[in-house]
Amino acid sequence: MTSTWLQTLSQAESMIPLLGKLGREKSIKVQLAGNTLMADSVTGLMAAFDSYPELDLAQVYQVLEQVLASDNSHTTIELESLIAEADVASVLAAAPKTGSETPVVLYGFGRIGRLLARRMCSLGHTTPGMALAAIVVRKACDDDLTKRASLLKYDSVHGVYDGLVKVDEANQSLIINGSPVKVIYASDPAEVDYQAYGIDNALLVDNTGRWRDHDGLSVHLNRPGIERVVLTAPGKEMKNIVFGVNDNDVTEDDRIVSAASCTTNAITPILSVLEEKYGIVSGHVETVHAYTNDQNLIDNIHKGDRRGRAAGMNMVMTETGAAKAVSKAIPSLEGKLSGSAIRVPVINVSIAVLSLNLKSATSVDDINQLLKNASNSAELTGQIGYSDGADAVSSDFIGSQQAGILDSLSTKVRGNQAILYVWYDNEYGYSCQVVRLMEKLAQANLKKAVLLEDQAA
Repeated sequence: MTSTWLQTLSQAESMIPLLGKLGREKSIKVQLAGNTLMADSVTGLMAAFDSYPELDLAQVYQVLEQVLASDNSHTTIELESLIAEADVASVLAAAPKTGSETPVVLYGFGRIGRLLARRMCSLGHTTPGMALAAIVVRKACDDDLTKRASLLKYDSVHGVYDGLVKVDEANQSLIINGSPVKVIYASDPAEVDYQAYGIDNALLVDNTGRWRDHDGLSVHLNRPGIERVVLTAPGKEMKNIVFGVNDNDVTEDDRIVSAASCTTNAITPILSVLEEKYGIVSGHVETVHAYTNDQNLIDNIHKGDRRGRAAGMNMVMTETGAAKAVSKAIPSLEGKLSGSAIRVPVINVSIAVLSLNLKSATSVDDINQLLKNASNSAELTGQIGYSDGADAVSSDFIGSQQAGILDSLSTKVRGNQAILYVWYDNEYGYSCQVVRLMEKLAQANLKKAVLLEDQAA
């Protein structure tokens, strides 16, 4: 170990308490080129700083101290933009001040619901402007709370949750890292009065997939205490948002929005970069997808015919609307993409094969460099990942936080025809995208609340 490395290690260790206080006490998330600096891992900080050797870590420490001493809270701080400013204090003083947070309700607690809870409540991670307040489920058994806690803590795919989960039977709650989360039992959204549980102006995330149109989801919106609704599936009669691509399309009038699908989130950011650089004439998306809970474990009747065959021992041809859904985020691709899917016997991580006809010729090196640069940009670092691992396989991408990761060694180009392979954790990578959208909506709610307070004053 060199003295320089040890010095960097020491500086990274010194930042852990600062980042922890910023998260715990002020709900401030610190980002470096779009990557969140976590307070739970020195090695994680070392890896983040390793990509930016030009950073003066002593200056980074000083900036973090200034942020902690400021009046700012419930927001995201872009570290590189603050470092670039000559007067950090003035920039912080000019930023909006907030002092409250948006409660979040998870309606449904299956694969995505539990991963959203893990992401929101993970040690060292901050979700500015919001806090998990309640989970709504149907009661499954007498010891339902204990079962829910166990499923959150222990996961066959994503491992043991690195946090404390306790059951509070008396208050019908889960205690996640010290924060109480009410568990509300209901079989229909029309049954729940959230204000009766002390929840108001909440952001509700529907993870059930049961309702996918505006009228169906409006039942949530019409309940006391609910301000906005996010659907974790493709939606009809609402905006389908892929964070990093068209999240700026969300307005105050959009009370119900969809976070689209895992596949749409995986491919849309990469397609947006290629469309801007080269232009896309046409293409086909083939997704080789992990089997899902709606398939049968053994052969049985299923409304999806082929999905009725045993998921663990068959490759199953099925359909996907992801290719067509891309145009909801990138209108210029309307009618240009087709798509199909094959479900395969792996429990998590999928790969999308993009076969594209571009408007201009290119090369493997040019496309890979373009997308590598995008993966390092503050705008798309959370959406596009880049892999050049010679022995990379699907399990390597379990737990990936990016929406999609380019397998650069598999890129094929012949003139204006390109084939790209994009890995994605169809559970956790997608959940991270949903949380990013939730953060944006929550912070928009805070800004609205501050504006109303200022007008009243």
